[in-house]
Amino acid sequence: MSDLERPLAVSGHLARLEESRQVPGSWTLYVDGTPQSHVELDRPDWLGFEYVRRIGHAIDLVKPEGEPITAVHLGGGALTLPRYVAATRPGSRQQVIELESELVDLVREHLPLPRGAQVRVRHGDAREVLQKLPHGLDGAVDIVVVDVFSGARTPAHVTSVEFYGLVAPRLAPGGIVAVNVADGAGLAFARSQVATLAHVFEHVAIAADPSMLKGRRFGNVVVYASHHELPFAGMPRRLASDPAPAKLVVGDELRRFTANAPVVTDATAVPSPPPSRSVFMTKPGA
Repeated sequence: MSDLERPLAVSGHLARLEESRQVPGSWTLYVDGTPQSHVELDRPDWLGFEYVRRIGHAIDLVKPEGEPITAVHLGGGALTLPRYVAATRPGSRQQVIELESELVDLVREHLPLPRGAQVRVRHGDAREVLQKLPHGLDGAVDIVVVDVFSGARTPAHVTSVEFYGLVAPRLAPGGIVAVNVADGAGLAFARSQVATLAHVFEHVAIAADPSMLKGRRFGNVVVYASHHELPFAGMPRRLASDPAPAKLVVGDELRRFTANAPVVTDATAVPSPPPSRSVFMTKPGA
């Protein structure tokens, strides 16, 4: 086993870092063979994966450009978004919750965070540690990123109304929850996640590739939720100008998308569906 690989004690998966042969300093993190994060060491403000860019847009819009924010990341990966926040919003305070300590060690060893980044990593289950965060974060978090995966699947216990009910009190006025949802044909899982978030938060929107929204292939839907109106006047333009254009869905169109999808509870929650082993959920840009 090379020093770029690390077995993960909790899940039993293998984490692997791979550097691009064409672009030195461009790295992809794989867990259980699934690409989970992409990092450009010399360009932390550039986001390669499609769904990560869509979360990045929410980070850009949650407060005026360059203003420091408070962020909580549920799921660490290669710490791509904490790097992005540190680069684009200097002085931001960030908390990362990651279950797999070996994953954090691997990333920090080969892909160290930029000097001066105020990022605290807490180890443990996202739902359990979320409840133990300092009370000073109650009503103070500008962005909560929910990107929790075990291999290629989101665990059931971080998909329920009870779970999102734990996230809600942490948000500052105008704060946003951004959830990465992986789903396949029919989008039943994604629809239920939208319904669940809409049960907890008054304002919800989604962003996805138009072909993905037709339920024809496996991919990622980013769901945004807030207690207050989402500051997304500029979001459609941002999504349309991305290397992989996406569509923002809100209002009546979102209600039609959700239709009669059930609200997920702890009693009914299931993991996200697995992709085909031939499918890469996300691909880094050129």
